[in-house]
Amino acid sequence: MTAERGPRWGRYVAIGDSSTEGLDDPDGHGGYRGWADRLAEHIARYQGGIEYANLAIRGKTTAQIMEEQLPAALALKPHLVTVLSGMNDILGSTFDADAVAAKIGTMFSTFADTGATVLTFTLPDPTPNLPFTRRLQPRVAAFNDALRDAAAKGGALMIDITDFPDVSDRRLWSEDRLHGNSLGHAKVAHALAHGLGLPGFDGSWREPLPPELIRELTARDHLVWAQQYALPFAWRLLRGRSSGDGLTPKRPDPHLLQPS
Repeated sequence: MTAERGPRWGRYVAIGDSSTEGLDDPDGHGGYRGWADRLAEHIARYQGGIEYANLAIRGKTTAQIMEEQLPAALALKPHLVTVLSGMNDILGSTFDADAVAAKIGTMFSTFADTGATVLTFTLPDPTPNLPFTRRLQPRVAAFNDALRDAAAKGGALMIDITDFPDVSDRRLWSEDRLHGNSLGHAKVAHALAHGLGLPGFDGSWREPLPPELIRELTARDHLVWAQQYALPFAWRLLRGRSSGDGLTPKRPDPHLLQPS
C-alpha cells in the first residue's frame, strides 16, 4: 500500500518506545537520532520544512503509550503520526498478540478519525541474533500478523519491513541486538519515506545487503551479551522497573525542522 504522490504535512508527531526515540543511532551530540528523526528530515527536504515532535520514551509498553502519549499527541493536532509499539510487550513475562495489537489499532483509528495520516510498520525480528529465542520468535510473528490486521481496520498505512530479506542481518543491529544501529534506522526511514511517496525514495530498501562474510557468534559472545544487556534487563523486569523511568520525551513540543 502506498500513499498518493504529492501530500504535504504541516506537523508530524511520533509516539512509541525506544525504536521511535532512536536507540541506538547516535546523533553526535550525546543523544539519539533514529528513523523518526530521519523521516522528519526527509519530509522537510521534500516540502521545505515540517513541524516535528517526538514523544517516544524507551521501555514503554503499549498500554503506557496509549495512556501517556496518545492524549499528548492528539493535543498537538498532527497531520502525520507514526505509531510503533509492541516489543516491550513481547519481552514481558506474559503476552497476548491480539490484545496488544487491538490497543494499537485503537490508537490508529483515533488518529485516523482526526484526518491525520497514520503510518506504522511491522517489527523487525531480532531473534536470529539472540540465544534462547524459542519463546520470542513466535511472539514476534504472531504480533506482526495481528498488527497487519489492526492497521487495515484502523486506517493506518502499513509498511511491511519483513519484506526486506535481510531484516535480521547483524549489520543492521546494535551491540544490544534489540535496537537498530545507524544503518538499520536509515533503512527503516527509507522504507517509510517510500511508503509515503516521497520523491527520491524507491523500493530499493527491499534489496538484499551486499554479500559479506559475517563472523558466527560464539558461546562467549552470547555470554558477554547476556552480562551486559540481558541480565540488567531481566533485573529491571523483576523489579517492575523500566529503562525509561524518569525520562521525558526528547522533542515534546513541535518545532520547525527546516531542510538541511
